[in-house]
Amino acid sequence: MEIVKMGNPLSLKNELLSFVFRVYRDTNGAYPALEWLENKPSIDDFEGFKKVYEPFLEFRLGEEFDELYVGMKDGKVIGTVALVYNLEDKDVWWVPEELKNEKTGLIEFFMVDPVYKGKGYGSRLLEFAINRLGELGKDAYVITLPNLEAYSYYLRKGFEKVMDYKEFVVLKYKGQRRKL
Repeated sequence: MEIVKMGNPLSLKNELLSFVFRVYRDTNGAYPALEWLENKPSIDDFEGFKKVYEPFLEFRLGEEFDELYVGMKDGKVIGTVALVYNLEDKDVWWVPEELKNEKTGLIEFFMVDPVYKGKGYGSRLLEFAINRLGELGKDAYVITLPNLEAYSYYLRKGFEKVMDYKEFVVLKYKGQRRKL
């Protein structure tokens, strides 16, 4: 897998919509959480998913993410990870105010295509993101939901819970940074 920085993330919007829908289907609708919806689309309803998720994805790609990296294999996106570190002026309601400072770096949009799970690609993407934030002088944080499989994954990878915020859990990386 090659990790590639996307200069124009919006150019990948349609491919990423399909990619994220595969993750949504594989997690039986658990991720992305779509927590702002009362009635989430069925895991078999791509058009319904697209209708509710596409505007949020456009916001994330165009305004929220400071850096977006994709894991590419055979010309196909098999994983994603985004870094968000210019938090002061962003409308990111799921981020506690006390984290909106120059030392915070968020790892967001971290996913691996279900076909490629369990093969080490996620670990490589996560280590890459942690190291990149370290290069930028940022502390690595993740904001997730406690009922997601990702929560225990992050704990195994060296993150520790630092606070609850709304329905989310905020985790901070406390492990050792490794050379890639």
